[in-house]
This record gives sequence, structure tokens and C-alpha cells, in this order.
Amino acid sequence: MNLVERRIATEKLPWQDSDVLGTLVLVDGGPTTGTVNGQTVVLAGTNNYLGLTFHPDCVRASADAVARYGTGTTGSRLASGTYPDHAALERELAEFYGARAVMLFTTGYQANVGIISALADRDTVLLLDAQSHASIYDGATLSGATTYRFKHNDAVDLDKRLRRLSDPTNALVIVEGIYSMLGDSAPLVDICEVVTRHGAALLVDEAHSFGVLGKRGRGLAEAAGVEDQVDVIVGTFSKSLGCVGGYALSRRHDLTMLRAAARSYAYSASSSPSVMASARAALKVIRENPDLRERLLDNAGITYHALQQLGYELGPEVSPIVGVQVRDDDLALQAWHFLIDHGVYVNLVPLQASPGPFCLLRVSLSAAHTPEQVDAIIEAFRQLRETGPLRPVG
Repeated sequence: MNLVERRIATEKLPWQDSDVLGTLVLVDGGPTTGTVNGQTVVLAGTNNYLGLTFHPDCVRASADAVARYGTGTTGSRLASGTYPDHAALERELAEFYGARAVMLFTTGYQANVGIISALADRDTVLLLDAQSHASIYDGATLSGATTYRFKHNDAVDLDKRLRRLSDPTNALVIVEGIYSMLGDSAPLVDICEVVTRHGAALLVDEAHSFGVLGKRGRGLAEAAGVEDQVDVIVGTFSKSLGCVGGYALSRRHDLTMLRAAARSYAYSASSSPSVMASARAALKVIRENPDLRERLLDNAGITYHALQQLGYELGPEVSPIVGVQVRDDDLALQAWHFLIDHGVYVNLVPLQASPGPFCLLRVSLSAAHTPEQVDAIIEAFRQLRETGPLRPVG
């Protein structure tokens, strides 16, 4: 038995005997309705926060770019992969954030991996929130830096760990705007105070908070009033902008020299011009339509409070991500199937990917969800509680 055969034979995956792994979840439709494996559902398991995947301006811009530039770049940004829309989007994001420099990546995952491994090396100390995304951990591993975790959203624990360092000015602290499993946000004012006092640097991943928080939609740093205290912001286009891509930017520093050091920037093919054109159109929609954020947060608040009243155990605060905790993996799988059968698709998160001793039925709200669709989501969870596998025992 060779390496590949041994790995396949010994790997243990969640629900490996069920159709969760045997059949990929095939989604057809959008932004808020479609079919999942042939079942008509309300789509409440996407990150399409502002519902822009089908916005006519975005679709039209993407189609025009395909017709003009073709389907792909076939080169990295440092080779043949910089087209007019790449350069224009970097300028527009810089203007939107008031940033000195912006770097675009092909995915948000690559943005974290690339920028962290470019900023840190074996002489650096990284301090990561314990619930950081996998891309943050992978960037830390690639950098070779000494890496420590501090307790989730705990500025006191971060302070204690920074005090233990001989030279905290050589440390990079990394947190997220909104965490993707339970929808809670970082206590960014407190974290900035600790980081600044120790002379460390701070990176904030705004993947789930860009387009969602802040007066202009720039994310948690804007909402908390601490943008000028953050050294680097990383984000993605695959949530609020409704396409694919990532970025890193700074209001404080010129990141130009990192273009050669970030390997996922220098050695990966750049995003197709059609994606960049769609992202530019989506950014314009975000700037001109603050009511989208208001509608999103209204939908999130209605859903969160309704599920809370039904007795579900949720995350600590209202956000577009509503994580319903289920403390039994078999029940979680049954509940997921029950919701699909009752017309609602949510994400099923296994124990291995969860931030605590529970599985999650992860609901993602959108500004595009109608009141009737929000009601349908709540009603499916009501039925799950009253007649489904999560009904109270006895």
C-alpha cells in the first residue's frame, strides 16, 4: 500500500458514511432561491450578504469584460496578469478606504496566506486569535514565524502574551472583523489599545465585515473608529462583492515591496478581467446604496431574535451569520436534512471545524432575502424545534 492508498484508507472525515461526503451539495440558482440536490429551497447558506451575484450592473460589467479581454489572464500579476480592471480596482479600493496601497489576490484565502507570509519570517512572532480562519493559520505556517494563539476575543490574554515577549515590536497580531462560525466580532478598540501600547503591529481580516459594518461599509475597523491604528486590512470579494478575489491594503504603510515577497501574489494566475469588472461594479453599488447594509442587518436581527426565542443556542451577538449550536453530530445531520426537506438550505458545520464542542447549522442572511423568505427560514426552524429531530425530549 503506497502513501496515497494509506492516506485514503486511514483518513477520518465527518459523516463519512452519509451522503454529505458521497454527494457534493449541488446548488442551482440564486441569489436567495434555487435547488439543492434537486430540492427547491431558500438559500440561507451562502455568504452573498448584499445579494450582488445577480445584480444587473455586475453581470453586465462581467459580460462586457469577457467579450473584450477573454476568459482569463494566463499569468500572474508580476508577469502578464495585470489588465486595466486590475489596476482600476486597486485605485478604487484605495480611494474607498483612504489607503496608501492595495494589492489584489486571486482569492481571499491567497490574500491571507500571501500577506502574512510576506510580513513575517522566522524572527517574527505571530499572535493569532484562537478562532482565526484556516488561511490565517496557513499563512503563519508558511512564514516560519513563532506562532502563539490567544484566547478568542480576549484583549487581556493578548496583553499578557505580548508582555511575555522580549521584543513585542517584532510581533504581528491578527484578528477578524466578524468570525465566520458564530458571527461574533472582535473587541477591536480594546485590541488596538493593547497592540499600540506594546508597539506591535495589527492585521485585521475583514472578510465577513467588509460591506456589512461601518458607515461606508469598510468593515469593523471603520465601525469601531480605529482604521488609522490598523496596519494591514485583508478582505475578500467572495462575500459582499458577490464574486471571487481578495485584497490587502494599508492606510499607514506602502505595501508595494510585498508584491514580490507574497508568493501567492507573485506565482499565481491573476483573476480574470470579468471578475475584476464585476467587483468594480459591486463596489460602486455598495458605495451608492447604504440601504443594502440596513436591509441585511434588519434581516439578521429578525432571524437571530426569532431563533433565540425558539430556544436555540446561538452566538453572542446579531450579525449576518447566525450559528445554531447542536451538541450531537447525528442530530445535526438529521436536522440539516430536515431543513432542506422543509425548503431551507443552511451550512452544516462538523465538530472538527466548529469553534466549540458542538456542530453548527450555520445560517447566512442576505439583503436580498425578502420578508417572506426570512419568515420561511424561521418557520423551518420552528418546525425543526416542534416536530423535527431537535424537538425537546420528553
